[in-house]
Amino acid sequence: MLTLFRKMLPREDRFFDMFEAHAKTVVGAAEALNDLLSGKDIEGNCARIVALENEADNITRDVLLAVRRSFITPFDRGDIKDLIQSMDDAIDMMHKTVKTIRLFEQQSFEPGMQEMGRAVVEAAHLIAEAIPLLDKLGANAHRLSSIAEEVTRVEGRSDDLHDQGLKDLYRRHGASGNAMAYMIGSEIYGELEKVVDRFEDVANEISGILIENV
Repeated sequence: MLTLFRKMLPREDRFFDMFEAHAKTVVGAAEALNDLLSGKDIEGNCARIVALENEADNITRDVLLAVRRSFITPFDRGDIKDLIQSMDDAIDMMHKTVKTIRLFEQQSFEPGMQEMGRAVVEAAHLIAEAIPLLDKLGANAHRLSSIAEEVTRVEGRSDDLHDQGLKDLYRRHGASGNAMAYMIGSEIYGELEKVVDRFEDVANEISGILIENV
């Protein structure tokens, strides 16, 4: 009865505009990360990710403020909070990767890292596709479920790239005793894996919203 009552009341739809704005920052950061891993304008793309992460933080704060102030929300307040924070975690992890790249002054990246960069872009675009579909959960339930499954597959492929990358690093630097090169490379691989993990978290939040509302 409460669910039916909530559906009859006018809801606050500006959340979807904020979700989409945040998703755009995430896609922009993912594309910049992919470019820098390909060796394109490394410092310029690092700066772009930092700027987009700051923009995403501002949007996240706006969403959380709107959750507190809005009478009727499109779905559960806790789900809104968890969704936007999971999206923000993804771009935060990209920012952390940038910090490592800058700290160790990396100018070139392993082929496996570049493949993981492409996986990050793929996952970001899938999430950006899903976000507008949340406005009409019932009509878009099938596609939303498919997107969540696709993100999970991207995450699984990313895990494989991470593991193979560590093996390649060990083979290359273990025999030569270049522990620093192995350490830096493994740190970057680990952070890239966590970026894709955070996208899987977003997909899981979307799946949870579907379960509760459809």
